[in-house]
Amino acid sequence: MAIHDDFYKTLLDNLYDGVYFCDRDRVITYWNKGAERITGYPASRAVGRSCHDNLLNDMTLNGAQLCVGDCPMMASMRDGQTHEAEVLFHHADGYRVPLVVHASPIHDEQGTVIGAVETFSSDESVVNARRRIKDIERIAMTDPLTGVGNRRYVENRLNLAVSGDQQLEDATGLLFIDVDDFKNINDAYGHEIGDKVLRMVVGNLDHNLRITDLVGRWGGDEFLAILYCLQGLEDLQKIARKLQNLVKCSHLDLPEMSLTVTVSIGATLLNPDDTLDSIVDRADHLMYQSKQVGCNQITFG
Repeated sequence: MAIHDDFYKTLLDNLYDGVYFCDRDRVITYWNKGAERITGYPASRAVGRSCHDNLLNDMTLNGAQLCVGDCPMMASMRDGQTHEAEVLFHHADGYRVPLVVHASPIHDEQGTVIGAVETFSSDESVVNARRRIKDIERIAMTDPLTGVGNRRYVENRLNLAVSGDQQLEDATGLLFIDVDDFKNINDAYGHEIGDKVLRMVVGNLDHNLRITDLVGRWGGDEFLAILYCLQGLEDLQKIARKLQNLVKCSHLDLPEMSLTVTVSIGATLLNPDDTLDSIVDRADHLMYQSKQVGCNQITFG
């Protein structure tokens, strides 16, 4: 089954799809340029190898191995029919590539099956659809102004914390953070500067939390930070004061001045009988207590 006609070899090599031939013993006799591009394996590594060598380590979408057992190519040589399957090839760089394969038998002049040809192509529609879904999920969970999680994201994470807190030895904390006098900032400097202030505040929060923690925008100038794996109230106080101080010591450079802001914080630990609403309401109430005593304050409870 070697390709002797240069015309046909050139034709096959210029196909976008991968094409390879194998004989009755499942030894690969031809491997086109498309196969090289899609799998990362050059013809020099494929031709002469048996499918039993499991070079591509084909798997079904359910994780079943193909090359070591029955496969579309074997089925085609057995019944003389064309077979199609969605498989996962092992790329030379180590990752899995979703492909659609079509296997057909090859007959000699007497009609005897002497091998098979398999064509395969990247299932780009599936790959692109998965990417679009991930992008949609990311966008749906991200606040476009600040780049951190939005309210929906925070609610989801808080619900997980509430449902799983009793199983954890360490405590979980919540900070309700509000930018002080933000309406006055917007009125005095405009919404563009107000947006920059929010991004400055979020930058301080997001980049200075521990890797285990997260911050999200609850709405307007309000943010929630979920703190995991706390040893108790002392850890909660330490992190809250650190964030408060970082915001206070930061400034936004404007043409004629440097603008500084402060935040008021309500800080609490998750109780075993808490719900999402109860812990958020408690932290919110504590934050307003901070406002009432003069802003740039933290109230624990």
